[in-house]
Amino acid sequence: MPEGAEEVEQVTDDLLVLLLRQLTVESDRFAEMFGEAHGLHRTDLNALAVIMDAARMGTPMSPSMLASALHLSASATTSVLDRLERAGHLYRDRSATDRRKVELRMHDQAREIGAEFFLPLGRSYAAAWQDMGEEERRTVARFLRSSIAATVEVRGRLAH
Repeated sequence: MPEGAEEVEQVTDDLLVLLLRQLTVESDRFAEMFGEAHGLHRTDLNALAVIMDAARMGTPMSPSMLASALHLSASATTSVLDRLERAGHLYRDRSATDRRKVELRMHDQAREIGAEFFLPLGRSYAAAWQDMGEEERRTVARFLRSSIAATVEVRGRLAH
């Protein structure tokens, strides 16, 4: 190799799987730190994320929708919701359009606590991605979406 030339790393499927797994492990460790600091189980954190994402998209989240999203039984979902409600992170509210339905809502304080912990990570991600052009970002987004879809598809097959 000529002097000053950099070796180009071959990006194999195995390397991508390894890197994705490492990111997942590090993300889990980061979320566990938050959970430990606030007395939350991993399932509780996942529930809050699902509820928050639904609210961001303007979609009301019901207990049965949460159970489906997390693949939990009705009784396990009730336990998660009871813990989150006792901790002051969420409340159950009657739907404005159908009083028979219950919708899950996060307290503002829960959002603020989460933002205080997770926003520095978001800022660090943004700084790490700063040099990526729009086309690279589209490629990364496509990679992440297809990886999520593949994970959901295989999990669904294995669950049956």
